[in-house]
Amino acid sequence: MSESGLERIAAAFAATQGRAAVMPYLMGGFPDLERSVAIAQACVEGGASLLELGVPFSDPLADGPVIHAAATRALAAGITVDDVLRVAERVAEHVPVILMAYANTVIAPGIERFCERVVAAGGAGLIVPDLPHEESSELAAAAQRHGLALVPLVAPTTTPERLTAIGAAASGFVYVVSVTGTTGERRDGASDLAPLIARAKASTTVPVALGFGISGPAHALAAVAAGADGVIIGSRLVRAAAEASDAPAEVGALVREITDALSAAVA
Repeated sequence: MSESGLERIAAAFAATQGRAAVMPYLMGGFPDLERSVAIAQACVEGGASLLELGVPFSDPLADGPVIHAAATRALAAGITVDDVLRVAERVAEHVPVILMAYANTVIAPGIERFCERVVAAGGAGLIVPDLPHEESSELAAAAQRHGLALVPLVAPTTTPERLTAIGAAASGFVYVVSVTGTTGERRDGASDLAPLIARAKASTTVPVALGFGISGPAHALAAVAAGADGVIIGSRLVRAAAEASDAPAEVGALVREITDALSAAVA
């Protein structure tokens, strides 16, 4: 690919024709390797602008029970980082893929080597939820050298001072966590989204995407009405991958439902 990951992410946000970018989260290698690829492809066909691809980890502190269970099953089946990167390779030419991996997974093989592997697989960026901003300089420098985004997370509890620092250093986009706690489906969306998103957008020049608790079109529309440039949907899709008899078709349909709702809102 001639464009860097950073350029591909920027282009994906710019190409949405006025609607917010839709970013499904998938657990790499779940429910198995081939269906994982098929689910990723179904998300692209459903209108996804970007994909967040999780690397299974034994202690995923940011993840709720649905994604945690998927990671446990993937690990028990022997899914490795290389397997997840093979999933990325199969879809990276169609959509930017951001790898979500915990810090041990990134640091253990060596930060430089990990970034090289992500680029070789066509990956566009990284999300490392347990790496604090204050300890991220080495990875941020390596990611920049390889043209990868290092996407930071901010939360309702992030102080104004930290938000300013995180926003200034952000690349790709800023991932705004809508609620305190772990990932998971929620019946009601978070309240007071607009001030939260406005604070994040004021701190940075890159797009702002909202995640945690977005389960369907109503939540996505609320996030966009509050000013989000993108929405991230995870646990609902991972649950469908676990439960549906035809997981790719079910996940693709859920993504299409959200993209169609967002497109209709700006028509």
